[in-house]
Amino acid sequence: MIAGGTERSPRPATRVELFIGKGGVGKTTLACATALAYARNGRRVLLASLDQAHSLGDALGYRLRHGATPAVATLPLPMFHSPAPAFADVRDPDAEPALDVIEVDSLALLEDRFRQVLVMASGAGHEHGFDLGALDPAELTGLPGVQELLAMLEITQFANDARWDVIVVDCPPSADMLRIVTAPDTVLGYLERVWPAHARTMEAIGTDFRKAVLAVTVEQIVQAVMEARDLLADQVRTGARLVTAAELVAVAESARVRSAAALLGIRLDAVLVNKVLPEMPAPHPVEPPHPAVQWYFNRRGEQLDVAGELRRRLRGVPVQVVAHAGAEPVGLGSLAALSYAVDASGNWVGGRPVPMLGTDADSVLPGLERSTAAEPVVGLESGAGVHSVFAMRMHLPVVDPSTLRLGRVEDDLIVGADGVRRRLRLAPVLRRCTVEAAELDGDHLVIRFRPDPQVWPK
Repeated sequence: MIAGGTERSPRPATRVELFIGKGGVGKTTLACATALAYARNGRRVLLASLDQAHSLGDALGYRLRHGATPAVATLPLPMFHSPAPAFADVRDPDAEPALDVIEVDSLALLEDRFRQVLVMASGAGHEHGFDLGALDPAELTGLPGVQELLAMLEITQFANDARWDVIVVDCPPSADMLRIVTAPDTVLGYLERVWPAHARTMEAIGTDFRKAVLAVTVEQIVQAVMEARDLLADQVRTGARLVTAAELVAVAESARVRSAAALLGIRLDAVLVNKVLPEMPAPHPVEPPHPAVQWYFNRRGEQLDVAGELRRRLRGVPVQVVAHAGAEPVGLGSLAALSYAVDASGNWVGGRPVPMLGTDADSVLPGLERSTAAEPVVGLESGAGVHSVFAMRMHLPVVDPSTLRLGRVEDDLIVGADGVRRRLRLAPVLRRCTVEAAELDGDHLVIRFRPDPQVWPK
């Protein structure tokens, strides 16, 4: 209850915003500024880094603690006013806004979790176990996706704790981020093939205490991994903002990231073109401009051309221009000043719009929402019975059609494009079908299936 006896409405689930992109494009700076903008508007914010080359502390001007136990630092923000009135019912109105920060140490997490498994699997205190002491946690760092998965499990736990309204995640460079996104399905796929769920269940209720403990432990791991996978694929709670440089080579890279996000089911909220030179007064109409001035205008024109090309290539995704801040924004004060270019929804609004670029609405096709990375849709296209034709349609803006690959493994469909693959569980009706044809229809992949007479119900 709040003042006046009014019942407080349920708190919305914690949202997760992923800042992705290549290294050196300014992900950390923009993630910090966005998190500060949310805090300035009264939201409870956790700013987290998944990059092993952590730089949040450097950007904020604080030294952050690392370790297996989550060490969330709370930074006071006296430069901002009290929380916005809309949030007065969920926060102390007399408290100053603050920002919670953590740099997730996945290596320390790996060592700690491995020791926990060792204790459980070795059967400490009894003789029903097996010796895994020959393994060293450092050896596991070579396994692809292990550290990335542990880091994502931490973020999932933070999101489930509901202590924060939004979690802003400074992600590692694109290649490492792809491993984070694909790690849950990879681990679940391996576990299912090595030790299927029905076999684990039988062992868990069996008489062999050692196997029962191990089965329960593995099942707990599976549930945690499934929660991480579901959070990443949640189109309502989780979204990504792609940070890119205003360079021509970034256009193709951004298009490939968009393709990967669509294939992997990640909602791409916006593309942030970082460090675009701000507008300057036009040079004197008669006197020739200084070479430095001429270079400035030429360079700004090139950057705006890149932003315009991104708008044309990435139709359906807002492309937002982030002006060059001049001096590098380091420390809470500088980042807090930069945060005023971000509105309450996390969109970079900056200063005046650039007429030649249009608005964000211009890059969104009519009838399309910002989120087009939805799960595949299956429908009956024609016919009936064994003569039916079913069509599966999924959003997939492929950059290079020659990279498109399809495969079938039991009840799963393997889809690959632009160097990324995803394993999709087929709808029940399609599991008794064979693939007849596939084609790209604009930004969508359409796959047609026909019933297999050998297994189709008579």
